[in-house]
Amino acid sequence: MRRSTRARRSSGNARSKRLLAVVGTLAVFGGIVAVTQISSAQDRRTNLRSASASCTAPSPGSTAPAQQGSTTRTWQNGRWVRNHWGDGQMSVAECEQTKGGGAGAGTPKVTCPDVRAKLPEVPAQARAEVDRNLALLDSQIAEANRQLAANARKGGDVINNTVLRPLADRRTATLNRIATAIGRVAPRPQGLDELAQCAIADNPQTGGQNGGQTGAPNGGQTGAPNGGQTGGNNGGGQNGGGTNGLEVLAKDCSGSQLEAHNGFQAGNRCVSTAFGEVGAAENNPSLLITQFPNRVQRNQPFTLRVTTRNLIRDRFLAAGQGGYYLESSLLNDQGLVRGHFHTACRMLGSTRQPPNPQDVPAFFVATEDGRGSSEADDVLIQVPGLAQSGIAQCAVWAGDGSHRIPMMERANQTPAFDVVRIRVN
Repeated sequence: MRRSTRARRSSGNARSKRLLAVVGTLAVFGGIVAVTQISSAQDRRTNLRSASASCTAPSPGSTAPAQQGSTTRTWQNGRWVRNHWGDGQMSVAECEQTKGGGAGAGTPKVTCPDVRAKLPEVPAQARAEVDRNLALLDSQIAEANRQLAANARKGGDVINNTVLRPLADRRTATLNRIATAIGRVAPRPQGLDELAQCAIADNPQTGGQNGGQTGAPNGGQTGAPNGGQTGGNNGGGQNGGGTNGLEVLAKDCSGSQLEAHNGFQAGNRCVSTAFGEVGAAENNPSLLITQFPNRVQRNQPFTLRVTTRNLIRDRFLAAGQGGYYLESSLLNDQGLVRGHFHTACRMLGSTRQPPNPQDVPAFFVATEDGRGSSEADDVLIQVPGLAQSGIAQCAVWAGDGSHRIPMMERANQTPAFDVVRIRVN
């Protein structure tokens, strides 16, 4: 009898332990689900990219130049300025690294202009010396990345003084040796010293976090409801039907025959995301290109100084990852637009005929730096060079968090954009 009782107790204890194990497993699973829902904005944007786990090839010309990540950073006037190449469109390699959490995931790296691509044809007599110095440039970048890892938690001034400036000095000397080696047996290449300056590039995860921590919740959740609810509510709730006595053809996508827009860069779609908040006229954004060269050589790096007012540059939902036309426009507590600005340079085939709108520009970045106010302030845009001779049209324009030109109070106000032309020889 005692043995039977002990057996029943043992059996009961085993069942209790199994029950506790199941409950614990469910609790852990629930915690994982909860953490997954609120954790990585990068994961959300990766899921937005495709329903499958594969990384798809981006459109031609939409990703960063060689040896640069989809987000690069420069230290300007006491803050990091982030430039999102191709509006955050990743190459397949970057996408795979982000999904897999590669060895360098989560850490910034040094990125430098591609010297090999800028060199003329190297004479055979100079090839050995040029190759030695090209290898030295690679080792200098590797050493700078080790120094960056050791100082990653320190401020931008420390990184400038201990990593970027010493690296630029070493690269200048090495580039001069390359130019001298070629110049002994052929025309000396000009402008190589302009390739000495390097920057800090976010890897796919770090670059994505800045755009995603603020952007993903709205980008991944409210985008779809806005398509079906707020578009319709804004269309009919006010002004006695919302038409002001005018013959309005459409105010949302309820009657459209087109497929609903999904946040990616695709045409022949209908966007129902609400326009959002519009500020007072005196708070509407404006900007100018306040410094630019009139003439540059082919492949010569140059700088554009962009000065903005009334644009808070803290909001960026990567268009290449599903944040395009997805979020309504937002104002901060002072009634200023939250967003970023774009810079693009394209070559004009003619000054008498408008260019083809679908052509990919020679240069394009979206810029955010967490700054901006009602006062004018500057951001420097580093253009790595334009490969084609002719007339370049370089333009800048403001964007809200989802890349639309910000709305204005009145119809006769000029939008926040500016354009200059630069001769490329």
